[in-house]
Amino acid sequence: MFRLFLASLAILFACLPANAQEAGLEPILQSHQEIIAKSSRKTIKPAIDAITASGLPQAQVMLETWAAKDMWMRKSDGLFFAGKRVEGRSYELTDFDTGEVIGTYEKSDLKQLKPNSGVRAMIGTALVQYQLTDQDRKRRLAALQSIQRDPEGALLEPLRASIEDETDADLKAQKQRLERLLTIGYDADTTARVAAVEEMSNDLGVDVRAALNPLVVTTRMVAPNLPTDENIAVVLEPGSEALSRDEAYDLLVASNLAAPRVSQDNIRTALSANIDRGRVGGVPVAQLNTETARTQAYAALAETGAVSALVTEADIDDALGKHVFFETYREASPAVTAAAEKALGHIEFKVGLNQTLDLLLDAISLASIYFLAAIGLAITFGVMGVINMAHGEFIMMGAYTGYVVQQFIPDHTLSIIVAIPMAFAVTFAMGVAMERLVIRWLYARPLETLLATFGISIALQQLAKNIFGTQARPLTAPGWLDGAWVLNDVVSISYIRIAIFVLALTFLALFLNIMKRTRLGLEMRAVTQNPRMAGSMGINPGRVNMLTFGLGSGIAGIAGVAIGLFAKVTSDLGSDYIVQSFMTVVVGGVGNIWGALAGAGMIGFLQKGIEWMNPSNTLAAQTYMIVFIIVFIQFRPRGIIALKGRAAED
Repeated sequence: MFRLFLASLAILFACLPANAQEAGLEPILQSHQEIIAKSSRKTIKPAIDAITASGLPQAQVMLETWAAKDMWMRKSDGLFFAGKRVEGRSYELTDFDTGEVIGTYEKSDLKQLKPNSGVRAMIGTALVQYQLTDQDRKRRLAALQSIQRDPEGALLEPLRASIEDETDADLKAQKQRLERLLTIGYDADTTARVAAVEEMSNDLGVDVRAALNPLVVTTRMVAPNLPTDENIAVVLEPGSEALSRDEAYDLLVASNLAAPRVSQDNIRTALSANIDRGRVGGVPVAQLNTETARTQAYAALAETGAVSALVTEADIDDALGKHVFFETYREASPAVTAAAEKALGHIEFKVGLNQTLDLLLDAISLASIYFLAAIGLAITFGVMGVINMAHGEFIMMGAYTGYVVQQFIPDHTLSIIVAIPMAFAVTFAMGVAMERLVIRWLYARPLETLLATFGISIALQQLAKNIFGTQARPLTAPGWLDGAWVLNDVVSISYIRIAIFVLALTFLALFLNIMKRTRLGLEMRAVTQNPRMAGSMGINPGRVNMLTFGLGSGIAGIAGVAIGLFAKVTSDLGSDYIVQSFMTVVVGGVGNIWGALAGAGMIGFLQKGIEWMNPSNTLAAQTYMIVFIIVFIQFRPRGIIALKGRAAED
């Protein structure tokens, strides 16, 4: 009999969960009918917790229906249903447990439940645990994003439970990372939290620092004795650099542990309110023109109890001596705060290294842009000695050529491939025409050359405005250049800048090949070093100058296509780079391609370094850079890599 009783009891207990499942969701809703109908953020939590704790599959549907304001209560019996408008003021009701339509009712027989934003937020949090295991990947991803936006300790266990069965590798990695972050902030096990902190100490993510920083936040406090139940960060000494004497006493006053000091304004107000027959505290009003007299009169009033007593320096010293000042961590566990401080220190060190790397990449990127913009000028200025103030306009013409090509070739990749040689051809032809028509008549007359090319630059800018207008024109990069190469949350560089860096290296290699392995390069080097001797050897300096000017202009056009991919294409585009181009050539060394490369590197790194030290004022950074370059030229007038040969002595 006893065994039979035990067997029956076991069967009874085994059936309890099944019976609970069979009971469905409606009994739970009815037990919280009043607070569900009211839908107040202050009272709704027990109902939502009971619904989610039920484990019923229909609970997710019910919560989603409630959040969408499609849940209705039948007034006759207080039962809850999903409602769908069919016609007029009639609604079709569906039972949450069975999923069956129970009939159509008039709106007057129903009450619509409209949760406010606060209740909907709580419902959304409750839905997360269902969405974490949803078959739809988008829903699982949305659940993770919801937890990231609004993390809660209650979501830690559902998140952990969903990791093992996650089939998507990317989502699984995100879940594991998020689980570590929630463990740091919300796990009840101190050992688990410390382990999570140590595990994430090599991660440079902003979310990791956001999870660790609250653990080391401190609150300044004061007490008669140092408490033993607080996580003390540091004990402060009044009068030290960390805590001044005045700050310490103000903290005592704020904690109601000392009387507030009476200011001079309060003293004047109190004296004015206690004038009696021309005197205050026995002191004639006419004598209250000094701080000492006012203090004496106030002290006399305080002795009579008319005003609060003055706080003397001795009172302050006495109060400070009777109390202990300290800072406590908001986090109660010393082990967790110690681990968090160590991890933050390690992360801060790595962030500093990565910021340096990011700054170096930015400087290299800027240097490649300056080099690409200046390489054409280095050719013309170095070989011909011509100060071409219209060089920036050749850059602008190249960018506009790319824009025009894209109007006829919508494929952005193909259009850029076509635009590069097209820009070279257009600006090469313009450069040859400019040299034949203007420049060749002004050799050895630098002032006239400067004025002439400056006038040409103004004319070309106005011509561009007349053709294309004053609005910026888009030069769209191919889709594969969108985005950036991201190493971590600190270091990233856009693909467009990487492409420009590669293009700059390509042109460096191409130009070196032309200079070292072609007849034109040999003639250019000969004319650069000694034009008279080159002429006597059968080289035509005029032809070399023409081709050199055309080559430099053509390269400027290609630079314009590259720069136009990330900068606005306007008639003023070239003027943004002409000054840096001249500085690059002069600083690097006139007539030397390696000098142009060195000059671009120096200016790029210098500008980024100055901007890093003074990030709020870019104009000031450029000013400091120009001043530095002026000083540099005073000590090294021929540039970083000086030209060798007889022409160097001219």
